[in-house]
Amino acid sequence: MAGPMAYRNQFFVGIITGIIVSLIVLGILRSHNGRDDLHTPNFSNLRGLGGSAGDSAAVQMHMDALRKQEIALKNEQSSLQGKRAADPSYAPLPEIEGLLPHHSDNHQEDDTSLADMLYSKVRILCWVMTSPDNLEKKAIHVYKTWAHKCNKLLFISSKENKTFPAPVIRVETEEGREHLTAKTMHAFKYIYDNHFTDADWFMKADDDTFAIMENLRYFLADKNPKDPVYYGHHFKTIVKPQGYYSGGGGYVLSKEALQRFNDKGFHNDAVCREDGGAEDAEFGKCMQNLGVHTAESYDERGASRFHCFNPGTHLHGGYPDWYLQYDSHGAVHGVDKVSDYPITFHYVNPQEMYSLAWYTYHLKVYGHASRAFPKLHEYYVK
Repeated sequence: MAGPMAYRNQFFVGIITGIIVSLIVLGILRSHNGRDDLHTPNFSNLRGLGGSAGDSAAVQMHMDALRKQEIALKNEQSSLQGKRAADPSYAPLPEIEGLLPHHSDNHQEDDTSLADMLYSKVRILCWVMTSPDNLEKKAIHVYKTWAHKCNKLLFISSKENKTFPAPVIRVETEEGREHLTAKTMHAFKYIYDNHFTDADWFMKADDDTFAIMENLRYFLADKNPKDPVYYGHHFKTIVKPQGYYSGGGGYVLSKEALQRFNDKGFHNDAVCREDGGAEDAEFGKCMQNLGVHTAESYDERGASRFHCFNPGTHLHGGYPDWYLQYDSHGAVHGVDKVSDYPITFHYVNPQEMYSLAWYTYHLKVYGHASRAFPKLHEYYVK
């Protein structure tokens, strides 16, 4: 009868045998994992192998199975290569493969050379109507998303602010909707006195307007800033006969229009009302009295560029009743009614500002490239 010492010896022998077998198996597995043409094998059958006398036989059986698996895999690969050689549908597409980017090549820089050229030639001063209360609520998001792309940028308020990242200019007016006309008149007068030579076009926007400056420059590239003209989202009511432009949808004056405003409009209440009324309508009357005409801004498909609501409204509808009476183009909506090169949208909250900026400047569709090339007016060529 075996004593405790004998059982203890058998126990240690079993442990040592198990360790040796495990090391042998591990070495075999490493050698097979180093082969390039092998898939990772299933080693679940090795579980439970211990230090018994049948360990060597079990390991040998498992290795034989691995060798059979390797042979079967090689045969499968050889058969697949034969099919690819015989059937063109299996062949790769070399004319495309060379063009496809690696999956790691994200966030690639766009080729902005055309937009950069227009930036230097079609110079636009933007002024954004805001208030002291809205500087950090709205205006800062306008600056961060699109307005910094203007050639010259001013925020017009009733109070100066020297800590804001863009100039905040104080004009002589009180805050409130009833004084928006005065704020607009004083803003354009300040711009004429201080920045007339800094730009060829002068755009007014609200602090809930989103604008794509590259598309505005593209639109203006074949326009002459010496013409007495201004552009925007056209309303047909109130100002007769030529109508006027939505203030929130943004409107842009030519150099000649601003010159006429300074020479004959400002502080001439018979021509340009100094305060009161609806700001955009009163400014429309001012332009009409000065001989500054409205002009078509729809694209060659008849789709709109300037918009007085957010994108969703112009795409899907839901216009208020007053808009049905005001809009010059029938208050239509739909993806085919909004230009592929839109310029402005209105009633855009800060969160939507960042969403639109991402869609505009970061969203990519691989294989699509813009084919829009501006025709420069001779004014910019000289």
